[in-house]
Amino acid sequence: MAHRLKAPSPGEIRVGTSGWRYASWRGDFYPRGLAQRRELEYIGSRFSTVELNGSFYSLQRPSSYRRWRDAVPSGFVFAVKSSRYVTHMLRMRGAETALANFFASGVLSLGEALGPVLWQLPERQEFAADVIDEFLGMLPRSTGAALDLARRHDERLEGRAWLEIDEDRPIRYALEPRAESFREAGDLLRHHGVAMVTADTAGRFPRFDETTADFAYLRLHGAQELYHSGYTAEELDGWAQLIDELSGNAESPRDVYVYFDNDARGHAPHDALALAAKVAARLS
Repeated sequence: MAHRLKAPSPGEIRVGTSGWRYASWRGDFYPRGLAQRRELEYIGSRFSTVELNGSFYSLQRPSSYRRWRDAVPSGFVFAVKSSRYVTHMLRMRGAETALANFFASGVLSLGEALGPVLWQLPERQEFAADVIDEFLGMLPRSTGAALDLARRHDERLEGRAWLEIDEDRPIRYALEPRAESFREAGDLLRHHGVAMVTADTAGRFPRFDETTADFAYLRLHGAQELYHSGYTAEELDGWAQLIDELSGNAESPRDVYVYFDNDARGHAPHDALALAAKVAARLS
């Protein structure tokens, strides 16, 4: 059963994993003998969201986004981890064409299944208010605006661009910095309505808990060993309490998205199911 959790407030809580194609999950989380092509379908039967991370490494194709969209049930949401070319190579400077290519690559074909777009920054990127302000101001705030931007793609997308939308919907953005200097970024992110990611990284990177948008975005990479360790019941209880608090109340609701990235030893899907059950128990 997919975990799309409804709080007593209008805010929704979605718990899932970062990616789904991992060899260690086969015969463990995935039933033995499940065809690889049906793994996302299985994810859609157990969770209400997943983080697309192939889009971080390279521009995907519209056919891939459509195939992923068709594999999951109505109401399922994909968070899309956006291009590292923008964040790690361009360092968010002069990124208009790269952004156009990203949105033209098929992201918009997800339609109503398009959730938040995640920007993960490299550790070496320090907070520079002018750079971040200009970049966030460049981001399209709706699928209609993203379509207008996508039409300005360069020759790399000729013949493979997706330039259609079914409806003009808002687009949400989340920023995952990994430098301590981003503690100064709260007011700027609030100004742009961009969520500061709360990331658990076994102490490897700073943890930011400041709420800067009308939704919250959490990434759980491992409490004790980055990407490798599972979460104890006590640790999950702590996250369930925080998620309950973040979801707000009837006067100030907030959607919450949570993704487990401790996939190196196959813990992520099991921890996600356990956390979703704990959150549901708190809300009942």
